[in-house]
Amino acid sequence: MKKFSATEVRWGVLGVGKVCELKSAPAMNTILHSKLVAVMRRDPEKAHDYATRHGVPKWYSNAADLIQDPEVNAIYIATPPHVHLELTQLAAAAGKPVYVEKPMARSYAECLQMIQTCEKAEVPLFVAYYRRKLPHFVKIKELLETGEIGDLRTVHINLKQVLTPNLVSNSKENWRVLPEIAGGGYFYDLASHQLDLLDFFFGKITHATGFSTNQAKAYPAEDLVTGSFVFENGVIGTGNWCFTTSSASEIDEIVIDGSKGQIRFATFGEGAFALLRPNQKPLHFHLELPHHIQRPLIQSIVEELLGKGNCPSTGISAARTNWVMEELTKTRIV
Repeated sequence: MKKFSATEVRWGVLGVGKVCELKSAPAMNTILHSKLVAVMRRDPEKAHDYATRHGVPKWYSNAADLIQDPEVNAIYIATPPHVHLELTQLAAAAGKPVYVEKPMARSYAECLQMIQTCEKAEVPLFVAYYRRKLPHFVKIKELLETGEIGDLRTVHINLKQVLTPNLVSNSKENWRVLPEIAGGGYFYDLASHQLDLLDFFFGKITHATGFSTNQAKAYPAEDLVTGSFVFENGVIGTGNWCFTTSSASEIDEIVIDGSKGQIRFATFGEGAFALLRPNQKPLHFHLELPHHIQRPLIQSIVEELLGKGNCPSTGISAARTNWVMEELTKTRIV
């Protein structure tokens, strides 16, 4: 990779929608040697409004114009997945590091193209799987590695939501369930976080198989996925994801079993988890989440670009998650 020559990361953001209101972009101005200098949205009124409300000096309605801005030296792509590849190519061609929202792309093939593009341009590629840097998940990884639950055996993901989850305010504008835009449905949107997190804990998944279907026919994408997978360290996992359940069945839980105990946690809840061991009282941990949830990951990107650290979420690690999701949904039951 080419050395990042600047002493400050000056961010330009493409697609300042909901994720940029609190989770990500505002954090860029709270990190040492990092600054948000320009934003872009296709609707000029919305771009101007965002820049005004957040005190951003420049705004654009054209992605290429922002990318070519000489004051911008790093690009954050916060758009839906269908344009991640195209915008990554534009940013890489301009020689600027890329930080892209998750899922990385609509398909594993697009992920590989993004990696190849950035490698050819010698620019780094990072992906917004920010749970890799959240305090409670870092603590879980530490407990696993120090043998607090013994030899690792299995992991099970259980995620069930009602047909219209809280994260969607207007189904007519809900690109998350349109495969041509998102690659898949809520499985791609939410399970990608879970599968990437397990990659962080255990290493890459080497084998995966599953079934997917669209039972409720409420939208084009899959609404039910089940599967099993094997990690390179020998841990075997299973998953059950249903997005058309009743409120009585709603659950968000991952259970990791070892030879001496168990760890249980929610992926999308507060910074809490439980450690259970035989003949002992359960240990409950609660670590405070950052105000800007992506801040720790963005800080690690800034530190890597400035030669002071490393970011744990790269294009290479994120592409593995896309591969796993494709394997789990490959067999479609009609």
